[in-house]
Amino acid sequence: MNNHIAVQLHWLTKKTELQKGVTWGVPWKEGALQRSENLILLDDRAKQVAVQSWPTAYWADGSVKWTAHAAAMVKGASDLSYTLIKGESNLENSALSVEETEGYIDVHTGSMDCRLHRQGSSLIQEINRGGRQLCSDGKLVGIREARLTIDGAKSFKEEPFHSIVDNAEVEQRGPVRVVIKFTGRHQMESGGRHWLPFTLRLYFYAKQEGIKAVHTFLYDGDPHHDFIKGLGISFKVPMKGELYNRHVRIAGDAGFFSESPKGLETFRTTGKYKELYQEQTEGKKIHFDLEQDAKFVEMVDDLAVWNSFKLVQYTADSYSISKQTKEECCWVKAAVGNRAGGLMYVGSDDGGLAIGVRNFWQKAPSSLQASHLSLDEADLTAWFWSPDVQAMDLRHYDTVTHLKSAYEGADEMRSTPYGIGNTSELNLWCLEETPTLQSLNEMLEEKEDPSLLVCNPAYYYESGAMGVWSLPDRSTQVKEMIEDGLDTLFQFYQDEIEQRRWYGFWDYGDVMHSYDPVRHTWRYDIGGCAWQNTELVPNLWLWYMFLRSGRRDVFRMAEAMARHTSEVDVYHIGEYAGLGSRHNVLHWGCGCKEARIGMSGLHKIYYYLTADERIGDIMDEVKDSDYTTVHIDPMRSYFPKDEFPTHARSGPDWAAFSSNWLTRWERYEDTCYRDKILTGIECLKNMPYRLLTGPTFGYDPSTGVLHYMGDENYGHHLIICMGAPQVWMELAVMIKDPEWEEMLAEFGEFYNLSAEEKIQRTSGAIKGKDWNIPMLSTTMMAIAAARNNDKTLAEQAWSYLLKDQAHWQINLPVETTDVQPLEYIREIKELQGISTNTASQWSLNMMICLELIGQWLPEKIGNN
Repeated sequence: MNNHIAVQLHWLTKKTELQKGVTWGVPWKEGALQRSENLILLDDRAKQVAVQSWPTAYWADGSVKWTAHAAAMVKGASDLSYTLIKGESNLENSALSVEETEGYIDVHTGSMDCRLHRQGSSLIQEINRGGRQLCSDGKLVGIREARLTIDGAKSFKEEPFHSIVDNAEVEQRGPVRVVIKFTGRHQMESGGRHWLPFTLRLYFYAKQEGIKAVHTFLYDGDPHHDFIKGLGISFKVPMKGELYNRHVRIAGDAGFFSESPKGLETFRTTGKYKELYQEQTEGKKIHFDLEQDAKFVEMVDDLAVWNSFKLVQYTADSYSISKQTKEECCWVKAAVGNRAGGLMYVGSDDGGLAIGVRNFWQKAPSSLQASHLSLDEADLTAWFWSPDVQAMDLRHYDTVTHLKSAYEGADEMRSTPYGIGNTSELNLWCLEETPTLQSLNEMLEEKEDPSLLVCNPAYYYESGAMGVWSLPDRSTQVKEMIEDGLDTLFQFYQDEIEQRRWYGFWDYGDVMHSYDPVRHTWRYDIGGCAWQNTELVPNLWLWYMFLRSGRRDVFRMAEAMARHTSEVDVYHIGEYAGLGSRHNVLHWGCGCKEARIGMSGLHKIYYYLTADERIGDIMDEVKDSDYTTVHIDPMRSYFPKDEFPTHARSGPDWAAFSSNWLTRWERYEDTCYRDKILTGIECLKNMPYRLLTGPTFGYDPSTGVLHYMGDENYGHHLIICMGAPQVWMELAVMIKDPEWEEMLAEFGEFYNLSAEEKIQRTSGAIKGKDWNIPMLSTTMMAIAAARNNDKTLAEQAWSYLLKDQAHWQINLPVETTDVQPLEYIREIKELQGISTNTASQWSLNMMICLELIGQWLPEKIGNN
C-alpha cells in the first residue's frame, strides 16, 4: 500500500432514492495510513462527495488500523459506487452546525432546526422546517404495573413514568454528522422514584430531513414487583386546518393504511365527492365550496371524528390496526395482518412527523399510536414494549436451580435481570407536506435496512485488521463441498429463526443451543441447553462469514446477534457489571456469570464496520471486568477461597480479559491495558510448561499477574472454544513476540498427543487429563502446522473436521429432513444432531484452517 491507495466501496443493499446519512468503517493495513493523512470520497463519476472521517483504532506502530466515515447522500446515491483515497477536500463548508447554551443544544442541518433540552423531562423541545414547527416535546414514556395481593385477591395498578435528563452532550460535531447523547433515568409521575437508566443518541446529517435515534434502557428494578407495562418515546405534532385535511399513514404487511380523523366516506359519497374522497386518501388538500357543497359538508360534519389510531404488533405473526373516537368509547378494529412495517405518519396542512421503529415485528410486542388528532396538538408515540399486551415478566422460570439435570452451571440462584439492557433503533422524518406512499415506502426500507457502504471481501482480507480467516475458494471438489457446507449451515440457522419464531423484545438476535429430536424442537426448557448467549462464539462465526462473503443476509443476522448479545446477555450495572450470563432458559438465568459472554472481540467487528457508539459504550464497560470476578470468582465451585483475590483460566477468562484490553488499547492507545496483556503473557511464559500449564491460575486484577496453581486443574477444551484462539492470533499480530507465537504453536501441537506422549514430554507433570473434543483444537493445530510446516499435524486437523465421527462433527453435505405430519405443531424441517456449539466451532475452525493449512486439504471426503 502507498499514497495512491484507493479503497473501493459499494452499498450493502442497493435500494431507495431517499436522501440519507450514512456512517461506515474501513480497515487499513499496518503502516498504510498515518494519522496526519486526510481522506476524500469520490463517486464513480470522480465527483467529490463531502465526507467526515475519524480514526477508530490504531496499530501498535501508531498507524491507523480503522477509520470511520460519514456522508450525507443525495437522492440517487444508491446507483453509485465510491472510492476512498488520500487527499485534501476542496468542498465548501457544510450547512450543518451546532450551538450550545446553558439550557439548550441547537442543531441546524440546513433542512431543519432542532432545539434539544439539557435537563428536564423533554429531550426534544421542537423541530422546525421553514419556520414551521413540525414536532415538539419529545420525551421517553413508560408505564409500571404494580401487582398487589390484598386479602387473597390480586389487583393491578398502572403507574406512568417519563424521562428525566441528567446530561446532554455533543458527542460528535462535524461538517457532515452530529451526534447528541442524552443520559438519564425515568421518574415515576406519582412520586420521586428514579429508575431505568437510559441512553438516547440522536444522529443528524447535513441537509437531511431525517433523524436517526438509538435508545437503550437498563433494567434496575425488582422483577417480582416492577413489571414494565409500556416503554416508548412520544412526540407532540401540531395539527392545523380542517379535520379532513389531517392524515394518518400506517405501514402494514406490504402497503399502507391511509385514513383521516374525518374521512369523506358517507353513505351518499358519489360523483365528484367520490373523486375528492380519493384525493383525500392520496393526501391532497381538499377544498369545498360552501354554497355548492353545503349539503355534503353538512354530512361530513356529522361523521364521527376518529381521534386516535393505533397499530399493535402482538407477536411476530399478528398485528391489528384500530381507531377510537373518544377515550370513553371502544376501539374499533380497522385492519389485521401478520407483520407490520412499523412506520406511522401523522400530519396536517403544514406537514407532520413520520416515525419508524426498526425490527418492529421482530421485537414484538410493539406498537405505534396517534392520539388527539382533532386537537391543536396530536400525540405520536412509538412503544418499544406495547401497553396493549401483558407487562414484561422478568422473573425466573423456577424457584430452584437444576444443576444435575439441566447443566445450569452453578448451584446458586443468580437469575436476575438487574443490569441487563435493551437497545431499539428508530427514525424520525420531519415533513413539510403529506408524503406520497412511495416516499413512505422509501423511508420504511431505509429504517429497516439502513444504508451502509462496505469494502470488498478481498480488501478486508488483505488489511489483516480482523484476525485470520480465508476467502471462499471453490477450485476443487472438496473445497466446493466445504463452501457449500458453510453456506448451508448458515442458511439452516437463518431458516430456523423463521421456522422456530426466534423473535421477541428480549429474544431477537439469539439462537438456541441444542436440539431435541424426540420433541422435534430445541431444548428451550432445559437450563443449560436453551438460549445460546454467545456460548462457543457464534458471533465470530457470523462475522467471519460476512467478511469473506460480503453478503447482506449474513451481515444482518450478525448485526441482530451483536445487538442482542451485547445488551441482554451482559450486565451493564450492578454486582455483575462487565460479566454476562451463560446459556439458560432465560438469557439472564444461569448462575454462571462470566467475562467471556460479553468480551469485546464478539462485537468489535460490528463496531468497526458501522462506528456504532452504543457498541462502543459496551466495549468500554467491560474493560475492567476482571475486577468484578473478585466477588464472583469464575472458579468458585472448584477452588475454595485462598490467598489470591480471584482465579482465572488462561481461557476463557484471561482470554476474555485480553480481548477487552486489546480493544481498549487499539481504540484509545491506552498502554495501561496493553501492559496488562504483556504482564499476563510474561506470567504464562514463566509457567513450568508455558501455555500448557494450568489452565487455572490465581489472579490479581490490580496487577494482572497470573499465579501458578498446578497442572491439569481444569478441562482444557474451554481454553480454546470461547474465542481465545482468535484473540491470541490478533495479539500475535499486535505485539510481534516470537515466543508468544511459539507458545500458541506448542499448544496446538501438544493438545492431541497421546497421554503417554504428554507424560513423556513433561516428565509426568501433565498426564493427558481432560484434553477433550479434538475438533475444537483444530485452529490451534493449524497454527502449529503452518508455523512448523507439519503436514502430518495438518492432516490430523483435517481429519477431526471432515472425517472423525467420534467427536463433534458436521457431516457434509449438510442435509435436513422433514418431520412427519402430526409430530409437531406445523410442517418443519430439522437437522437432528445439530447443536449451535458444533455449528459455530466447526464453521469458525474451518474458515481459519482453510487459510492456514489449506494446502494440505485431503483430496476427497468419504466417498466423494
